[in-house]
Amino acid sequence: MAGHSKWANIKHRKGVQDARKGKIFTKLIREITIAARMGGGGDPRLNPRLRTAIDKALDQNMTKDTIERAIKRGTGELEGAQYEEVHYEGYGPAGVAIMIECTTDNRTRTVGDVRHAFSKHGGNLGQDGSVAFLFTRTGVLNYPAGMNEDKIMEAALEAGAEDVVADKDGLIEVLTTPEAFHAVLEAMGKRGLKPEEAEIQRRATTSTPVMGEDAEKLLKLLEALDDLDDVQSVYSNADFPDELLKQAS
Repeated sequence: MAGHSKWANIKHRKGVQDARKGKIFTKLIREITIAARMGGGGDPRLNPRLRTAIDKALDQNMTKDTIERAIKRGTGELEGAQYEEVHYEGYGPAGVAIMIECTTDNRTRTVGDVRHAFSKHGGNLGQDGSVAFLFTRTGVLNYPAGMNEDKIMEAALEAGAEDVVADKDGLIEVLTTPEAFHAVLEAMGKRGLKPEEAEIQRRATTSTPVMGEDAEKLLKLLEALDDLDDVQSVYSNADFPDELLKQAS
């Protein structure tokens, strides 16, 4: 399947660093709050998006009290900032397409921060629809190298997954439609195949090769965007040189 994301793998490996900084807690709390408000209520048994967000939070050792407060803010039982989901589109060095998903309680602040990151690192913030057509929403379940690919593939396809992809480092991805994501995730868990990470991503349908100085500038831009407080996820259609990715990870 087109759009295998090397940048996503870098972010996956950076997870421990993000956890140390506490940034991942902020992202998870916002996701829980929005899922409780928009995804079907505060009962995780009836709200697959909320159930997935809670599982990710527990994996990061977030306390149940913190999770419960986030749910109650989402359902309106507790006062707090009212977050909404927004996305931005733009271009990086070498014309690479970039999608940014955010949660914010202040759109003016968020778009200003995003625009500043683009300008500082040689990119341009685009209009809605300028690059969105180059991405598709895809459910992704990540498994570490060394796991039995045949066992994962058999279970995933039985559960309704679209594809199973292994990269040259041995990392395995199970790919689903957004609609089937939660069902596949639950089915894999029942088979004892809990992924290291699972989420619905935007995957590029085509790639743009980027080399040399442009590649270094682009990587800095993606990292700057990912570090913004209101940014949940960053996606691009860049095809980076392997040696640069090894340095970044």
